[in-house]
Amino acid sequence: MIADRVRSFLDRNQVKYAVIQHSPAFTAPEIAASAHVPGREMAKSVMVKIEDRFAMIVLPSSKRVSLDEVQRIVGTEKVRLAHEHEFEKLFPDCEAGAMPPFGNLYALDVYVHPALTQDEMIAFNAGSHTEIMRMRYADFERLAQPKALTMV
Repeated sequence: MIADRVRSFLDRNQVKYAVIQHSPAFTAPEIAASAHVPGREMAKSVMVKIEDRFAMIVLPSSKRVSLDEVQRIVGTEKVRLAHEHEFEKLFPDCEAGAMPPFGNLYALDVYVHPALTQDEMIAFNAGSHTEIMRMRYADFERLAQPKALTMV
């Protein structure tokens, strides 16, 4: 089930989106294949810990987080991948690992990989391992206000 927080936020902001059901899948490439969405449009949300706070990195399903790049951008060496048990309570309306890329709705800084900006559309988990949302990237950017990463 799509997180009510995300659905309400998009509806309030009059954003057009599609909800796509798919068979249960847990990795972004599997989800893209199951939902018949191009892999380059399928975003995954990766949680990191920057010093003592959590942040969200949004990147294409085929990419990996470069902690060196995140360290350079945020200006500290205290960056690491967060463990699911550390952040799952931040997303009470989501299944574990199916958090949406709207970290701003959960009081998190959001960083986005530049490859996602190249396509008109973005698809992402929004609280469920059996449904994704697909919408215009421009709408996502306007609402999430992510900071840009320059990862390759």
